[in-house]
Parts: sequence; C-alpha cells; structure tokens
Amino acid sequence: MKNVVILTGAGISAESGLKTFRDSDGLWEGYNIQDVATPEAWEWNPTLVQDFYNMRRKSVLEAKPNAAHYALAKLEEKYKVTVITQNIDDLHERAGSKNVLHLHGIITRSQSSKNPNLTYPIDGWELKMGELCELGSQLRAHVVWFGEPVPMIDKAAQICSQADIFMLIGSSLAVYPAAGLLNFVPAYVQKYVIDPKIPSVYGIESMVRIEAKAAIGVPRLVEELLK
Repeated sequence: MKNVVILTGAGISAESGLKTFRDSDGLWEGYNIQDVATPEAWEWNPTLVQDFYNMRRKSVLEAKPNAAHYALAKLEEKYKVTVITQNIDDLHERAGSKNVLHLHGIITRSQSSKNPNLTYPIDGWELKMGELCELGSQLRAHVVWFGEPVPMIDKAAQICSQADIFMLIGSSLAVYPAAGLLNFVPAYVQKYVIDPKIPSVYGIESMVRIEAKAAIGVPRLVEELLK
C-alpha cells in the first residue's frame, strides 16, 4: 500500500468558513498577530489572548468539514494516508481522516503554561482564566505561537521522506519551518499542489499544479487516484 503524505494549510479550511491565519492586511480576525499569537502577548495580556482563542475555538466547533476534507479521508480506502496540517482546527478528524499530525497544535485542547507536553481536552468552546493544569499554572490554548518551537516538525520531516505520493493543499508556503517540509520529499516522488494561487516552488521535480479551490480540486484528484 503506497504512502500518501498531504500537507494542508489555511486554504482548505477557508471553504468551511474559517478565516485564513493571516489576511492580506497582516491581521488575523482583525487582530495584530503580535498581540494574540506570541508568548509575549500571553505575558502582557493573558485575558485578551484567552478570549481570542475562545472565539476561534467557537468558530471551529461551528464549522463543518468541506468536500476537500471528506475526499482526503476517502483516500484511505486505497492508500496509507498521513495528513500533516498547519491548521489548528479538527476538521480533518471530523471528516474521517485517521492519521493527522498537527504541526501547530489543535485548538480543541488546552495546555499547561509551564509544560507544553501537558495537554487536556476542552469541554465546549470556552477556556477560562483560573483553570489550572496539574502543576498549578494557567491553561492556555494548545497552539504553537510565533517564537515557540514546533515540536512535531522532525516527525513531519521523517513522514515526508517516506512519501510515495505527496500533496500540498491550501498553503502559501509562507510559514516556516512548515514550508521547508517539501525539501524532505524524495525528488522522484509524484507531487501535486492544489490552490487558487499556486505558490512559487523552485527546484521541485514531478510537480503537478492544479489551480483550483480545495473543495473542487481535491475531490477531482482523489477520484483519479482511486481509479
């Protein structure tokens, strides 16, 4: 059974109504990223950061997987599939994908402010100030902020190195180290990129470019691969 490795970005979730991480004006949901997505922001104004992620979590729980998410889950009928996602939502899992690696964490879980390896499920959408981990520190969203290490990047690189087929979906390749994962995919592997605006990819062989939204391009490609 061939290994299909898929790297997804904000574009795949945008069609489920979730805003892309960084809009053209550099803001996320009207907020400066430095004010809500850095360790310094948490230190300066933890209540603002907590409220921001509570709202994002509420949006995620209200959103539904789209045709692209369901199509990727369907690939598991014929292939061994690993989804590596830059997204903090759980739409891949809700669509049925069994093997999902979250590079930047997942918003439906909380983590300790002292030890990021201590994570907990969140009941509902709201994480309150005063809710503490077992070490006595405030719980925060289980999300990797700017300036924090990406603990799953080495595992993701290893998965990419073992791909037989590779897909890049809905990612502008603007965020590192995630963007560097393409360099770990073997040169001979068939690669597909699906996005309305294909990102610039240099020095990558065997790349098929599908210029379409994920909900249109992904089901078409999956249908071909399942024939």
